Amino acid sequence: MNPVEAAWSLVRRAMANTAFGTPDDLDRKLRRELRRIQLRPHLIDGCLTATDLTLAPPTPP
Repeated sequence: MNPVEAAWSLVRRAMANTAFGTPDDLDRKLRRELRRIQLRPHLIDGCLTATDLTLAPPTPP
């Protein structure tokens, strides 16, 4: 699983069963949820952990 898919899953879950009156309402809510994830590093860490990927610095040539 791609870590981005996990992040979008969090966004979709937050927006479930919501009716938007205008496209601007949708845009505002989407940006708010993405910002919420951005400000909570533990959510991003969870998305990365779910993929079993490791973050390692690149090795010099």
